[in-house]
Amino acid sequence: MKPIIGVLPLYDKEKESIWMLPGYLDGIKNAGGIPIILPYGATKEELEKLNKGIDGYLFTGGNDVNPEFYKAKRKHECGPIDSLRDNSEKILYQIAKRDDKPILGICRGIQLINVLEGGSLYQDLPTDHPSKVIHHMEYPYDRKSHSVYVFSNSPLGELIKTDSLEVNSLHHQALRRIASSLRSMAVSEDGLVEAIYHPKMKFMWAVQWHPEYMLENENASKKIFKAFIDSIKE
Repeated sequence: MKPIIGVLPLYDKEKESIWMLPGYLDGIKNAGGIPIILPYGATKEELEKLNKGIDGYLFTGGNDVNPEFYKAKRKHECGPIDSLRDNSEKILYQIAKRDDKPILGICRGIQLINVLEGGSLYQDLPTDHPSKVIHHMEYPYDRKSHSVYVFSNSPLGELIKTDSLEVNSLHHQALRRIASSLRSMAVSEDGLVEAIYHPKMKFMWAVQWHPEYMLENENASKKIFKAFIDSIKE
């Protein structure tokens, strides 16, 4: 049977709408999984019940993570936060980790995982980590913005068989202090960690770029989703 993947929804405060980028769902379906969009802001009781029928989780992009999660004061440059989503996803992450269910994090997903594991973030790259590297590109997003160096002995390096990867980029926050439980798999030209994994989990990977936008143009993006789904089938 195809594995069922719970996908975290995004919330648009201005439109008061819950939404989803089709690329997240396409990446899972093309890799052999069945994506289901989870309820926004679900409670622990609801998540525990849902967890019984879910094989893995995709933590998606979206709002900035609340700096309170890493014991920092919120800067003026920090973007909108969503406490309901933050708190619900924290609970879900704890449930998924407890049960060693595969997790893939994208953009906000890598930031959330790092924070929940005890790391911290740059709240705003232009002011905290000035660089000539374009980390917040203009539309369209299915093209390359900068390169990352991939560690050949990391799971990602072993998967894509190259030490350099051109990626898109759409973020103004990034990993600052990496949690001690996590390991880096790729770094950007200006030294930012762009991919991580948890060596003690069955599968917990996260990337800062957006492979869901690159599925038609770039094989590494397909391989990341495939590795996620295959980890459940093993």
